[in-house]
Amino acid sequence: MTTPLVFTFPETAQHVRSVMIDGEPWFVAKDVTDVLGLANGRDAVGRLPERMRSSVVISDGTPGNPNKTLVRESGVYRLIMRSNLPAAERFQDWLAEEVIPSLRTTGSYSVQPVEMTKLEALQAAIESEQGRLAAEARVKELEPAANSWQTLASAEGDFSVADAAKILSRDPSIETGRNRLFGILHELDWAYVQNADHRYRAKQYAVERRWLSELPQSYSHPRTGELTLGAPQLRVTTKGLHELHKRLGGTAAVQIPAAPAQGGAS
Repeated sequence: MTTPLVFTFPETAQHVRSVMIDGEPWFVAKDVTDVLGLANGRDAVGRLPERMRSSVVISDGTPGNPNKTLVRESGVYRLIMRSNLPAAERFQDWLAEEVIPSLRTTGSYSVQPVEMTKLEALQAAIESEQGRLAAEARVKELEPAANSWQTLASAEGDFSVADAAKILSRDPSIETGRNRLFGILHELDWAYVQNADHRYRAKQYAVERRWLSELPQSYSHPRTGELTLGAPQLRVTTKGLHELHKRLGGTAAVQIPAAPAQGGAS
């Protein structure tokens, strides 16, 4: 049996249980769907790809079946996309910016104490040490992938949505194209459609986090010949590619070229 880490979403005071597997955080699916207010949470979880789901026997003293369905980080983000609650976006920010980085670094985040017997405490200590050793092994295993994405992180500039889709699709776990990626950006609430010209614009939320940018466009007016300001081109930054690769469940190291000169098709 596994003893979960328990933390509380400050906005709603709801508890979410997490389990570290091979150095990666997994979350109890029902806890996540409850926070997100998904009416048919079991169905929503069942539609996730198998690689984003798992199960484990949890020992935390709660009644009911101890065999719990887990969802990995990328699966949680997909569930967040399906929530209509205003708090869903803040739940996403809290996980992505506070909880998950802390779990990966220290293996804990605001853990709520659970009463245990001496035997359970000893078992928990052994499991914690085993988890630490497994995490260290996992870090060494993933170093090549991390180095590959570090190349991306050092690249300057940004990419058109079409180019970003091609780059992400190099990962066998991700299948997307230009139009589909536009839809994903919309689902993630990173972008919206401008009513005036029906073209995508970056939301301030995504710009402030340096995930998206906009490139001003101009053209020569066909009648007057004057230089005219057109709709800006939506572009994905290198940091945004990092975030998309993670949220779309990327598993492979993808070598990213330096960002091309800005311009061309969006």
